[in-house]
Amino acid sequence: MKVLPNDPVILLSTVNMKLRDFYSSLDALCEDLEEDKQEIIEKLAAIDYEYDAAANQFI
Repeated sequence: MKVLPNDPVILLSTVNMKLRDFYSSLDALCEDLEEDKQEIIEKLAAIDYEYDAAANQFI
């Protein structure tokens, strides 16, 4: 079940908020929400954001 938005800008905001407030890593978020990690990475790369594991956010 997809719970994350498709729009890349809204996806960025939603994922970063969830990473900040609820998840210790992108892997944990994807596993819990049953989302495709690579799909998220690719959508956000399209708007020039990449995941920074040390910061646990897309920057």
